[in-house]
Amino acid sequence: MKSLYTTVATATGGRNGHVKSENGIINLQVRYPKALGGANEDYANPEMLFAAGYSACFDSALNLVIKNEKIQTGETTVTAKVSIGQIENGGFGLAVELHANIPATTMEQAQALMEKAHQVCPYSNATRGNIEVKLTVSNN
Repeated sequence: MKSLYTTVATATGGRNGHVKSENGIINLQVRYPKALGGANEDYANPEMLFAAGYSACFDSALNLVIKNEKIQTGETTVTAKVSIGQIENGGFGLAVELHANIPATTMEQAQALMEKAHQVCPYSNATRGNIEVKLTVSNN
């Protein structure tokens, strides 16, 4: 791979700690969510950060596909739902549900655009074959 961009973030304290990007834009306390034994939902957590990154990246990939296909749509949105759970070997794994809303398209067009974006998105390429990713679309 020819690198086009690299960034760095550092964590201290794991899930009950702190994350900071090298430029200081991300500078957050992270905590276990309540479902994993945390006290509340008042802090970011790794799954939340992954969901934010995946949804933003996928929406960009989707818009690149739309541009390349020369299709006119309304403003797209992508929502990423990231789950963590225990896997068969006793470790932990992730699952993702991506939902894209692609206005001013037919459902068939929306589904085709979603599938093409899933082939382009770096997050999709990085996770393919490693975690379950479910794709759904709407067009309103």
